[in-house]
Amino acid sequence: MNASTAPARDPQGSNFRQSELDKFAALANRWWDPKGPQKALHALNPVRLAYVADRVALRGAKVLDVGCGGGLLSEALARAGADVTAIDLAADLIKVAKLHGLESGVKVDYRVQPVETLAAEQPGAFDAVTCMEMLEHVPDPGAILSACASLLKPGGRLFVSTLNRTPAAFALAIVGAEYVARLLPKGTHQYRDFIKPSELGAWLRESGLQLEDVSGLVYEPWRDAARISRRTEVNYLACALKPGAGDAG
Repeated sequence: MNASTAPARDPQGSNFRQSELDKFAALANRWWDPKGPQKALHALNPVRLAYVADRVALRGAKVLDVGCGGGLLSEALARAGADVTAIDLAADLIKVAKLHGLESGVKVDYRVQPVETLAAEQPGAFDAVTCMEMLEHVPDPGAILSACASLLKPGGRLFVSTLNRTPAAFALAIVGAEYVARLLPKGTHQYRDFIKPSELGAWLRESGLQLEDVSGLVYEPWRDAARISRRTEVNYLACALKPGAGDAG
């Protein structure tokens, strides 16, 4: 898949696949279990948060978490002092996120809403937007990125994590993680939907954003932890700036 050959959208025209929503909704009840099906996501979360916090002053910042799932990153951002809005199209996951927020006492504005709709309602409203482990699950990633760009204030930053389309990613993220080690449910990922950094960069430029950084994100199951790396062959994080307003640091 590349910027000019994105797969067809849902038949009703929405930028999602119902099968993908159903897949993740089935994991809802164990989303916050650090030893459950989302074990790897729990390990990635502190690294994702640190990547954002190194580039955005989170205390008091307005942050949007797109494709928030059960709220792992959303709550972490809020704990760091951000004013967080979090959206997802899986109602079961939003329900879990809201319930966990009541238990933890961490305030997040959770909504079942497409990012394109929110972009029409609140353009230029956010200091930072995060979109983690989502782009490889939607029919038109470029449209998601365009909406995210619209939601950013000038000087704001977009943070993305996704999977590279390489033999190494196929071997580790699909064969290894889903079939050998069984760290993820089978069918979690489709190799054809993985995204090369060059493709991501093209979509970001088309959305008026400047790519600032691409860093590898390595999960080490033997120690149940993750780290930033220079190797981007499998998972990677990216940060892009919306120019203007003094390009806030």
